[in-house]
Amino acid sequence: MPESRPSRPSSSSSSERSSARGGSPRQGGGSRGPRGGGPRGGAPRPGGGARRGGAPQGDGRPTAPASPSADLAGAVLVSEDALVEQSFAELGVPQPLATSLAGRGFEKPFPIQAVTLPHTLAGRDVLGRGRTGSGKTLAFALPLAARLAGTAGGRRSPGRPRGLVLAPTRELATQITATLEPLATAVGLKVTTIFGGVPQGRQVTALSAGVDVVVACPGRLEDLIGQGHLRLDEVEVTVLDEADHMADLGFLPGVKRLLDRTPEVGQRMLFSATLDNGVDVLVRRYLTEPLTFAIDPATSPVVEMTHHWLSVRDADAKAEVVRALASGTGRRMMFLRTKHQAKKLARQLTASGIPAVDLQGNLSQNKRQENLAAFSTGDVKVLVATDIAARGIHVDDVELVVHVDPPTEHKAYLHRSGRTARAGSGGDVVTLVLPEQNGDVRTLVRLAGIAPAKHEVDASSPVVAELTGTVAAHVEPAPPAPPQQQPAAGGGRRGRGRGASGGGAAAPSAGSRGGGARGGGGRRPSGGGGGGRGGAPSSWSSSSDGWGGGSSSGPGSSGGGTSARPPAQRRSVVDVSRAGGGRRGGR
Repeated sequence: MPESRPSRPSSSSSSERSSARGGSPRQGGGSRGPRGGGPRGGAPRPGGGARRGGAPQGDGRPTAPASPSADLAGAVLVSEDALVEQSFAELGVPQPLATSLAGRGFEKPFPIQAVTLPHTLAGRDVLGRGRTGSGKTLAFALPLAARLAGTAGGRRSPGRPRGLVLAPTRELATQITATLEPLATAVGLKVTTIFGGVPQGRQVTALSAGVDVVVACPGRLEDLIGQGHLRLDEVEVTVLDEADHMADLGFLPGVKRLLDRTPEVGQRMLFSATLDNGVDVLVRRYLTEPLTFAIDPATSPVVEMTHHWLSVRDADAKAEVVRALASGTGRRMMFLRTKHQAKKLARQLTASGIPAVDLQGNLSQNKRQENLAAFSTGDVKVLVATDIAARGIHVDDVELVVHVDPPTEHKAYLHRSGRTARAGSGGDVVTLVLPEQNGDVRTLVRLAGIAPAKHEVDASSPVVAELTGTVAAHVEPAPPAPPQQQPAAGGGRRGRGRGASGGGAAAPSAGSRGGGARGGGGRRPSGGGGGGRGGAPSSWSSSSDGWGGGSSSGPGSSGGGTSARPPAQRRSVVDVSRAGGGRRGGR
């Protein structure tokens, strides 16, 4: 069992609490009231109390410059362009973790890491705001691993983790785990990931074997707690990542229930791209005198991004430009409003010789991971997505983001655009604008604080060619899977789409589940359904005709037909398969 955990300060005066914790009085947030316990433990800060400008003083080493924030009371505003001279080890990161980072090419911390690590490593609660790609994940993963390694002792208790990270989406939870696991391995910790959309058997097995850290989405975590597989009464460190996104998705009640199950003592960290939509309630209730740090204003665009407003005359011209922009050799992401249109565009691009995969809510978790892996490894250069991919997805070297459908809200624009120009690299962001969308997009870019370069274009325009870059070679799409044979009369069983158990039906495609016809024992051909695995012939052809795709039109399709949309939205539907063909795209 671990040693007794350091407790939170008692309900004494602010100055007494500050003295007990070895830091300055409250900054950037309030306490939720008496929480019991003595002074918080942890290594003493070199040189005395914490300063608001970054790392503690005392050794004369430079720190990332900071200045008071005008929009967050008590916050420290840190420039993302700040030059950090200190190494991870100099900031207090234990040597095994610093060695693990160096082995993966991380030599110098990002500014958000440089200003928070001295405090988080000492056990302080921290509220950190930084845009996607600013290094928030390592900023909480390092103190989490260091703290738990320092208090480890004896055998792990089944179903009783000591560290908890809450994330809003499965994709983000998976990427947090990918960042945390090498650090945990370096100090002898075990990590598991818990989220819905997949069978819970492996998750339950991992919990029963004992884990140190759980990275979880709130829904499945509450399910497993309700089933008795998990308790949170030994959690020493709790992290909330992208808390504002959890608020947007309606997860805050569940998050509060989960936090109420954790001990009042210990350490809590909250890192997010923005600090609105009810996040302040979490701060007041669950963080004790947090130090608050912010990387630049919440709505400021990344300076390394170049923004382009490309006006197109109609839907046909738009479809041609989309195909041209997708045809380059570098990684690019294309965002659309609906799941149906994302799936359709990925299928059309693949059929036209441009391998593409989709990422949208109708896909199974296995298919999401397969498509994201194909894009991350470079097997596929084009990812067509809804806003499910706008946050929490980190893929290196995305050189172009295209808003095929402009978002309706400026924060969504910034989050989508944040898939490029990450970790100091550059990138281009393109918004395709039809004539009837000019007013909405003008408001959008004003609220986002950007001034895009405006061009009237078609597929042959020089600016389109420049954004496309070198055109990739045509890739012949994989042939569709043959249709499944119908079983002999009475030979199959009624089921859940797994095919007949006998009587003449062909073997079902590997991994396909759900959606089969109830009568006659047959299963749907693998082309039906909204994104099942369906036995793909290759990783990039997941949206091609013949498997895992489903019908691209009709009232029963995901996202609905175009007839239910207002005229402006109908005209914005993209159909690259008809580009240049005379008929209006998507009609």
